[in-house]
Amino acid sequence: MGLPFNIMPAGIDEVYGEDLSPEEITKSLAVRKVERIVEFFQGRVPPWICGADTVIFLDEKVLGKPLDRNDAASMLRKLQGREHQVVTSVALFNGREKIMDCRSVVSSVSFMAISEEEIEWYLNTGEWQEVAGAYKIQGLASCFISGIKGSYSGIVGLPMREFYVMLRENGYPYGS
Repeated sequence: MGLPFNIMPAGIDEVYGEDLSPEEITKSLAVRKVERIVEFFQGRVPPWICGADTVIFLDEKVLGKPLDRNDAASMLRKLQGREHQVVTSVALFNGREKIMDCRSVVSSVSFMAISEEEIEWYLNTGEWQEVAGAYKIQGLASCFISGIKGSYSGIVGLPMREFYVMLRENGYPYGS
């Protein structure tokens, strides 16, 4: 029987070097999340562990999680009326074989032009908290999205096709 999610270890510090690419940042954070879980289990590692991380990339800069409401407003102002990249990395650890696989998916999202009133409305929803780029495409911010290229599930935070391929290529026992 598996463990309930509510007893998993606390998260990691999401700190990274400024000289890293978005793919290097998300891969590093996804792997660190998995390593934190491995550490938590102290040698009794579950057979499969997955970690993922997402950042927004605009104007050669990474937009992570906003520090506060003002930071979120600033991010939304930068994104509005423009296209940006969403980079999500998935780390998969095979606990039986002690093998880590990590892959990245890059997608593009276009925001329509939005007014200050719309930004304030969205900030009042609270959806901007604890999410890269201060928005959730699967939430109310979807009304601001004028287009996407790439993996919708990757933009949400877990690119399902790529995750499935990783499981398959790493010997996940489907149907066993």
